[in-house]
Amino acid sequence: MADTSTNGPMMAADGTPLKQSLARALRRQKRRALLLTAPLLLFVLVSFIMPIGSMLMRSIQNTAGTDYIPDIIPNVVVALEDWDPQSGDLPSEAAFKAMAIDFKAAFKNKQHTQLGRRFNYETPGMSSLFRKSGRAISRLKIEEITDFKAEMLDVDKDWGKIEYWATIKANSGYYTGSYYMAAFDAERTIEGVQMKDPDQRIYQKLMIRTLWLSALITFCTLVIGYPVAWLLADLPLRTSNLLMILVLLPFWTSLLVRTSAWKILLQEQGVINDIWIALGFTERLSLINNQLGVVIAMTHILLPFMILPLYSVMKTIPPSYLRAAKSLGATNTTAFLRVYFPQTTPGIGAGALLVFILAVGYFITPELVGGADGTFISNRIYFQFSTLGNWGLAAALGTIMLVIVLLLYYVYDKLVGIDNVKLG
Repeated sequence: MADTSTNGPMMAADGTPLKQSLARALRRQKRRALLLTAPLLLFVLVSFIMPIGSMLMRSIQNTAGTDYIPDIIPNVVVALEDWDPQSGDLPSEAAFKAMAIDFKAAFKNKQHTQLGRRFNYETPGMSSLFRKSGRAISRLKIEEITDFKAEMLDVDKDWGKIEYWATIKANSGYYTGSYYMAAFDAERTIEGVQMKDPDQRIYQKLMIRTLWLSALITFCTLVIGYPVAWLLADLPLRTSNLLMILVLLPFWTSLLVRTSAWKILLQEQGVINDIWIALGFTERLSLINNQLGVVIAMTHILLPFMILPLYSVMKTIPPSYLRAAKSLGATNTTAFLRVYFPQTTPGIGAGALLVFILAVGYFITPELVGGADGTFISNRIYFQFSTLGNWGLAAALGTIMLVIVLLLYYVYDKLVGIDNVKLG
């Protein structure tokens, strides 16, 4: 029993001050809670935080292969410091000598092709130049050459292009903004950074298309999913459980299989067009390799992600609310709009966020049924790192989309309030 004497501090049963004993017990509880959540925190760190951090770093690192460019061509970096591409003159003799020295070292370390590939991301043709010049420059006897500029031009006349040297100078640091510049459809010229021609701004167009189609798909899933969720919530439990199996059935089928099925259904000689012709129409519908096909297929695939949050919220709304509204003179429409619908907005918010974020990141379905007119920015990101090996640009595009989604999330929080989003 604790000491209740008023002449000193209250004591615990073991003789220590009660305040100190409570503090020690609280610390033990906090350590226990930390140990219980540590595996989850570690999992989030390894699978989420670290990949995002790696992506952010790759988008600004100026590397060729695994090495930084200034470490591969250190002499060239120093020689080009005082050269101005806008002067219209080629770099000095010292720059050509530095390139010959650094190129021989890069060829020996098998880095010259990686270096050319890195520069080729910004100025087409440099990859071919570095590849073709490799063996010829490696055979040069540096100590015997008196005119390095003439020697390099004799190896390949493209060493006399100012824009190539301007690209090398612009990428002489350990970190670069070139990937973000390319992601915004800008390019570096001798006159400076300029936007590409409107018909060449593919990334801006893909970003706008991705956001627009994702929003449209979210709206379509809401229009179709809302009455389905309402029906499931209103039916008897036995019947609703049976129908819920049909809603969950797509989760038991591979995404690739479902997308391939839609490709068969939507093609010009597919089932839907055959039915259309059988009804008496003469022209077949164009339902695939366009944006319409993407919307149809992705609406079907993402529909369960809208129905489930809506259903879980609707199930908590007592049916007596609607009956009470009608008993007070409200029509069916008024009772729905003023009593039932406002209570389902948390489920709408949760479903809309879930569907929109998933839609933004999809690339399999747009790739198979979208064609050139229906691809998303995610398809281009995948192409950059899987086909071209341009991890920097892929990381920059991914970072930009992440920032856009976070900004939309912030705006949604300010307008609607993320606290109002519920899953039931």
